[in-house]
This record gives sequence, C-alpha cells and structure tokens, in this order.
Amino acid sequence: MTMFFIKRFVFFFLIWSGFNVTAQDNLTGFWQPQTALNYNVSQRYTHNFSIAYRSFFLEDSSFELNGRQIDVAHFSNFKIKGSQSLALGVQYRFRDVFDGGNNELRFTQQFNTTQRPLVVRYGHRIRSEQRITNIRTTHRFRYRFALDFPLQGEKLDVGEPYFVGSFENLLSVTRGRSSQYDTRLSGQIGWQFDKGFKFQMGIEYRLEDYTAIQPENVVFLLTTAQLSL
Repeated sequence: MTMFFIKRFVFFFLIWSGFNVTAQDNLTGFWQPQTALNYNVSQRYTHNFSIAYRSFFLEDSSFELNGRQIDVAHFSNFKIKGSQSLALGVQYRFRDVFDGGNNELRFTQQFNTTQRPLVVRYGHRIRSEQRITNIRTTHRFRYRFALDFPLQGEKLDVGEPYFVGSFENLLSVTRGRSSQYDTRLSGQIGWQFDKGFKFQMGIEYRLEDYTAIQPENVVFLLTTAQLSL
C-alpha cells in the first residue's frame, strides 16, 4: 500500500511540474549538468566538491544552447548528533567569460537534519549565504524540505531507481534594494549503480521574486553524476 501511494505521488508530481512549466509566461529555461565528489575524512567529517555548467536552452522565446556560467564549489560537513550536521561552503561562479556578467564569490553556512520513520526519508535544511560581486553583496536565507525513497521495494539496492523531491523558500536581502522572495520545486529520478556512484536527472521550477508585479518563471533540466569515496 505504501509503495502504491509513493509511485502515484511521483507520477502526479512529474505531470503537474510539466504542466505548470509549459503554462507559464515570461519563461526562461536552463540545462545544468553537474558532477560531484564526496570524500569521507572520518565518520563525522566529509568533503564535497562539485562543478556545474549552466546554459540557456530557452531565452526570449528562442530555443538554443548558450553558455551562462560555471560554478565550482566545496563543502565541509560535520556530523554533530545522529542525523544532524553542520556545513561550511565556498563557491566561485564564472560569468564574465560567457556574457560579460559579474563573477561571484559565495560563502555558505548550513544546518541539516534528516529522519526516516518508514520507507521515506525526510530532510530539513537551513542555509545562510553571502553572495559577493564587484558591485554588491547579497545576503540570502534559505529553507528546504526534501524527501527521497526507493521506487522498488522497501530499501534501495544497487541498480534500482529512487525519487528525490524538494520544496525550498528563499529570501534575498541587499542594501539599497527591496527584498526578494523565491520559491523552488524540484523532482528527480536517480539510480544507485554501485555503492559509490549515483546518477540523477529531473526538473526544477523556480518562481523568482514572486512579490513583484511580474515574477520570473525559470525551469531547469538537471543531470547529476555523484561519486562517493
């Protein structure tokens, strides 16, 4: 009964996401492949390195691939109690080589907690960020609720698919500017190919600056390859 409900949830989530995206005006589309490496220093301390490339596939009603940016990031994660952890991160965004935009240095502070009462694992994540460019510094505060579960059976085995979904709210504060509120909704299907390698693909919908007269609608096509050592 539990797996029947879960599979129906995934099906209707993907259908809703696709309909909601295609029904929007003022729409921008990105394709974002990413690779990530997780390295365990000890049972309580881990490193995460990632690189992501972002390109337009839909801009001003035109379908074509144009590079936007490259993000290089590192996180240090510390387990503090059970399934709770703290993390510190640094990221650099390369924009000027693509469209002459401003490069960005970002610092991140994070608290994360998860629980798995049955088949589904739930997670709560709180982040604060300082986004620094040569023209301004933006402070951003984020809360994300996420869940994941296997799509076959009660536990995830090698070679089997799983689902990851999340809902996130963001607040951006910049001196001399109005605050910006964003919402993100994502769903991805992943495969556990062996104990150390996962591959995920899916879609993310972002409603940016939703208190403005004309909010921005953004859709991401996501692919992620993740290796754990």
